[in-house]
Amino acid sequence: MAPNQLQPPRGTHDLIGEDFARHQHVIDTARRIARLYGFAEWATPIFEDTRVFSRTLGDTSDVVTKEMYTFEDRGGESVTLRPEGTAGVCRAFVSNGLTQGNLPRKVFYAGPMFRYERPQKGRQRQFHQIGIEVLGAAEPLADAEVIACGWHIQRELGIEEGTVLEVNTLGDAPSRDAYRAALVAYFSAHREALSAESQVRLEKNPMRILDSKEAQDRALVADAPTIFAQLTDEARVFFETVCAHLERLGVPYRVNPRIVRGLDYYSHTAFEFVTERLGAQGTVMAGGRYNGLVEAMGGPPTPSVGWAAGIERVAMLLEAVGGAPAAPRPVAVIPVGDAAEAAALDVLQALRSAGVVAEIAYKGNLKRRMERANKISARYAVILGDAELAEGRVQLRDLDSGTQESVLAAALPARFV
Repeated sequence: MAPNQLQPPRGTHDLIGEDFARHQHVIDTARRIARLYGFAEWATPIFEDTRVFSRTLGDTSDVVTKEMYTFEDRGGESVTLRPEGTAGVCRAFVSNGLTQGNLPRKVFYAGPMFRYERPQKGRQRQFHQIGIEVLGAAEPLADAEVIACGWHIQRELGIEEGTVLEVNTLGDAPSRDAYRAALVAYFSAHREALSAESQVRLEKNPMRILDSKEAQDRALVADAPTIFAQLTDEARVFFETVCAHLERLGVPYRVNPRIVRGLDYYSHTAFEFVTERLGAQGTVMAGGRYNGLVEAMGGPPTPSVGWAAGIERVAMLLEAVGGAPAAPRPVAVIPVGDAAEAAALDVLQALRSAGVVAEIAYKGNLKRRMERANKISARYAVILGDAELAEGRVQLRDLDSGTQESVLAAALPARFV
């Protein structure tokens, strides 16, 4: 590499060729399936007022304390490149006056997110997510339908083999209060064995210790109490109903009591689709119920549930099962002579207007243009010269079989429809 050759910033990557095809296939498939479930697509700004994230993700979360791209703009306002999509959707829900009437709102989104962390396989500083949110639905059926939509997207992409849905409940407020007390009692008895970070979490947010990746913490977490002993009757029935709906919808799952969300506005269902095919980055899609998030944005109490999935990770799974469907092979229009080149433009426009992918080489004789047709993997070549112009016809060559026939120029588009 030349010393002055510019490269993409660390933790970012260019999407070109097959990489882009897989990326776009994930979005297109998710968008299509989400539409079947009644989700409408929203697009929120890539940067927001910093309070959108600091208020909702929590001052002690790793995202806020270590990973956000936050800066002061020229007007002196603190803005942050979005590290995730849910907070922006909830902000848009409140600031656009959508909190009353016509609920629930079912939202699909797709786009780039930004976190300053150590780049590794499946994790970049600029990454991309798809996600869905149901805003304004308190019923367990909403949780089940959100999960079923995610499962449907994975099936449609062909990546569901080896991907497992794990579900848990975080209970209601009384359940979490009791569970928090049980965790404090348990971990306090082992305080000296905890990592320094988990000792801080013990004072501020003990449930987040269950998320620790430190080996010394994991050993203690293995024997920590679960929330099931602390659930109220209402919370237990809610979780059992979600599971019953999943079974009726044909979505396989297993209960994992170690899945948690550390912030107070999370409640009831928490879930992750996980796989062993991505190494350490095993979470494909994750979400849960967040009944207090809209309220934290200044809106009214609004029960909500959703999930997000990293497109890069999904695309890695997609690559393993054969990648995205092949793009349609183009038709190469090949004029022979100056007069034919002008007429070739009419042929190009007629094909494209009929929805046919068509290309023309910008220069070269017949041989050079045929070489170009082969390089772009054209399926057919449309050849026209003086003789064809005089008769209003073209030569249509099948580049796979080598056969060729004379076709009326006006009838050419119909051959591909």
